[in-house]
Amino acid sequence: MKMKTFAQLKKELKKNKEFKKSYDELEFEFKLIELLIENRLRKGITQKELAEKVGTKQSAIARFESGEYNPTISFVQKVSHALNVKLKVSE
Repeated sequence: MKMKTFAQLKKELKKNKEFKKSYDELEFEFKLIELLIENRLRKGITQKELAEKVGTKQSAIARFESGEYNPTISFVQKVSHALNVKLKVSE
């Protein structure tokens, strides 16, 4: 059985009205996490290596990436800085 990509799984799940509503409410958080994970993986950095750069534990990075942790803006800035990623907020 071929594994689905995250994009394929997300598209399939969003067909469910309840899931889509919940996802849309949290879309900003999911997108932020997704972009930071993609950057970490693209740069070949492990969660442990990122944690060392941020000054935290690997488990904190894992919780952040899983969406189980509601990070402070300061934490997100530290992660983005460690990944050399510039975050922009626009309206």
